[in-house]
Amino acid sequence: MLRKAVMVCFAVLLLFTTSALSFAQTAAERAIEEAKKYAGQTLSVTWEAGLQAQGIRAILPEWEEKTGVKINLVELSFWDLHDKVITEHLAGTGAYDALAISYAFMGDFVNAGVLEPIEKWVEQYMPPEDLEDIHPAFKEAFQYYGGKLYALAADGDVFILYYRKDLFEDETNKQEFSKKYGYELAPPKTWKEFYEIAKFFTDKYAPEIYGAVIQRGMQSYSWFTGQFIGNGGQFFDPETMKPLINSEIGVQTLKEMMQQNEVMPPGVIKWGFMEALAAWLDGKVAMIITWPPIGRWSEGYGVRTKQLAWVPPSKVVGKVGYAPMPNGRSTLAAGFSVGVASQSKKKELAYLFAQWLTSPETSLKLVMLPFTLVDPFRLSHYRSVIYRNAWDNAGEYLDTLYEAAKGGVLELNIPGAREYFAALEQAITSAFAGEDPKKALDLAAAKWEEITERFGREKQKEAYAAYLNLQHAIWELE
Repeated sequence: MLRKAVMVCFAVLLLFTTSALSFAQTAAERAIEEAKKYAGQTLSVTWEAGLQAQGIRAILPEWEEKTGVKINLVELSFWDLHDKVITEHLAGTGAYDALAISYAFMGDFVNAGVLEPIEKWVEQYMPPEDLEDIHPAFKEAFQYYGGKLYALAADGDVFILYYRKDLFEDETNKQEFSKKYGYELAPPKTWKEFYEIAKFFTDKYAPEIYGAVIQRGMQSYSWFTGQFIGNGGQFFDPETMKPLINSEIGVQTLKEMMQQNEVMPPGVIKWGFMEALAAWLDGKVAMIITWPPIGRWSEGYGVRTKQLAWVPPSKVVGKVGYAPMPNGRSTLAAGFSVGVASQSKKKELAYLFAQWLTSPETSLKLVMLPFTLVDPFRLSHYRSVIYRNAWDNAGEYLDTLYEAAKGGVLELNIPGAREYFAALEQAITSAFAGEDPKKALDLAAAKWEEITERFGREKQKEAYAAYLNLQHAIWELE
């Protein structure tokens, strides 16, 4: 196993260092050649701060060395990538050139005029096949809005379920579970099964092992989204834009989440990403639903790099299985693309940087870095021979990410999405703290009505119809 990991790391380094490989005629090579005429200039590029920025920091020297163009990486918190960018735009500062965009921000950014359409540069500089290399679930949602191309996909975030194969395949566990619940112990296909399996493991093993963990202290709306839509819910009545988060299905979903908390480690309602990750890697839980990097770190992939010194040692190496979220509806949670700021004075250069960064060859380097938080989004990523051999079941991991995205659930991307999310998050947090779930969701729905009125009901109705069309187009991939 160690020898294989060393070989994989060497292969990744080879991608960075070899000069023998020729990328002539590719998107990356074209972008670099065109960018050379701007040598000596500096681009300001927004990116999510902290851990999210580790990967891009590692590959920026290649761009700077080959083009002579410096990158001023402006690291912002996730929500400041929305709020501060819009504030700077409204102030007319022209502070940024290239923008990291969560697809959920697209409605607000287009509505405010933040983004420059990029179709002309794509036609001029990008090989047509590169756009076709994007996973169909990300191709439209992460790049287009209102029929216009505004950004290039850069990160394929999708939640999947990781489970302990050793616990699920244990013969005693299988017999005891089947006897108690009347069906086979296997990765849960429904939320009812998820709860029952988690309860079985908690009842049997706690406090050494709990049935599941999901971060509940932040961004809970992302998990609510996949579960709510998977349960048959929808955010609004498409005819009236009346909020439906407080419908029977919405209340049921929130109650299910509250019930799940009972079979998770104590204090989970305040846990963020790090607490959930630590419990999983320490072997303290049987299941976790979260982002793709956990799949790599579970197997110890690259954890000896200095950038991953903060990641606890994995006690579940070789014991991890993968599956989509229950009901086959995995949230496409906050994935990123890269666009051009409409107020930039270096628009073409900003586009060229985006093309280089998201190109097949550069992006494969980025998604394979052990410490990156950028995840596969190109068909060529899922098919990569090097990636599929990064650990014993890396192929299964990549196949699961691909399939989960095909059934993926889009978070809202209509104007006001930031405010809708904040109201929903407050409702979930209140319910976890003891508030009646129906009352909490009623309050959120009232705030949603206010947001809709402020943005304009008819305008929001059109935006939501486009959202639904896009969502259904993704599901047609299945």
